Amino acid sequence: MKRVAFMFPGQGSQTVGMGKSFYDNYPEIQEMFHNADELLDEKISEIMFNGPQEKLTETEHAQPALLLSSIAVHTLLLKEEIIPVMAVGHSLGEYSALVAAGALALEDAIPLVNTRGRLMEKAFPKGKGAMAAVLGMNEEAITNTLGKLSTDEIVDIANINCPGQIVISGSKEGIDQASELLKENGAKRVLPLNVSGPFHSRLMKAANEDFTDKLNQVHINNANIPVFANVTGNPETVSNAVKDLLIKQLYSPVRFEESIKNMLDEGVDAFVEVGNGKVLSGLVKKISRKTPTFAIQDPESMEAFISWYKEES
Repeated sequence: MKRVAFMFPGQGSQTVGMGKSFYDNYPEIQEMFHNADELLDEKISEIMFNGPQEKLTETEHAQPALLLSSIAVHTLLLKEEIIPVMAVGHSLGEYSALVAAGALALEDAIPLVNTRGRLMEKAFPKGKGAMAAVLGMNEEAITNTLGKLSTDEIVDIANINCPGQIVISGSKEGIDQASELLKENGAKRVLPLNVSGPFHSRLMKAANEDFTDKLNQVHINNANIPVFANVTGNPETVSNAVKDLLIKQLYSPVRFEESIKNMLDEGVDAFVEVGNGKVLSGLVKKISRKTPTFAIQDPESMEAFISWYKEES
């Protein structure tokens, strides 16, 4: 049996029309999306299918939309008896991974990530935070450069995605100053990201207390398979540890590259991006060129993966 790892995308992978081809072809996915509409008391499915993009991109909508599209694919793969040996998610995607691993119930996860999105938006004044991708510099060099900022503005490393791609997060003024300093100190490029807040930085700690209260109302089981935690890059299955790491995840860097390397050490035949977009597949190719990757975002790409999975080795 092939050993596959499932990856679940995070914010930024949302697009208008996401999930529609699965909704149109599978009655169980229609039911899943209708249940989500009722849970949120808002037609999230309509926003996913018809937009507008600005509304879908709002954190409180993007997060449940991405989770839904991922779990729709996962549900259909489960019907084909395709079960991953491990999973990872990028930021919001960690919640999708935990649902797939049986640690979170979908009906709990949907309102939870909707609330998470609202709290993240509220944590720092809109338009005052920013994020940027730093290309061509390693973590140590970026940390050293950020230490030279002659300002009280907060700038932190937010995502360690793959060799040569690290994202920073902080106040808008801080990011502007850091971008210039990083370019002076060896960064090939520093690209501003189209996000609404300083996610995965210390500036998100304002959301911590309210989110902890919400998370404490949700039952978390031990995971059926290891889920590689964003905060540590290590496998986790124990419910109490999962909860603690989800709280820290709000204001800690996403160690995606480390997670993928640790998963490779465990032995996988392929990485499968489950949900919308191909961002994570692209990152994996930069970490390990020879490991096969699949991105499933419509019935055609799902059938191609199923054919590969079921063919004789």
